[in-house]
Amino acid sequence: VVQLVESGGGSVEAGGSLKLSCTTSGFTSTDYCLAWFRQAPGKEREGVAGLYNGRNSTYYTDFVKGRFTISQDTAKNTLYLQMNSLEPEGTAVYYCAARKAYVAFCYTGTSSKHEYNFWGRGTQVTVSA
Repeated sequence: VVQLVESGGGSVEAGGSLKLSCTTSGFTSTDYCLAWFRQAPGKEREGVAGLYNGRNSTYYTDFVKGRFTISQDTAKNTLYLQMNSLEPEGTAVYYCAARKAYVAFCYTGTSSKHEYNFWGRGTQVTVSA
């Protein structure tokens, strides 16, 4: 059974940084996408960034380009999201997600959430003005 467990959320002032972690387990193959999504109160869940397991193939949604970095430590089975220059609009629950993928392109744009079938429980990030 695939399991994803997020950690690292918290409260930070605007302009600050946080690094989220997602420990993964239960994968029976190596061909999958890992991604971060977020959901703000009263809003739809939206993609943030994606990464193909074991490769440097990454995708970033436009609003985080240049500020967030997705990475992976395969030895620790851990996915990361380094978030810099955080804005109050970044207040949300951040989720780690995974899906089977034979192509190393892990899109996290519009409607991509429907393609991911494994989800963590999320970690809260609060950014104050």
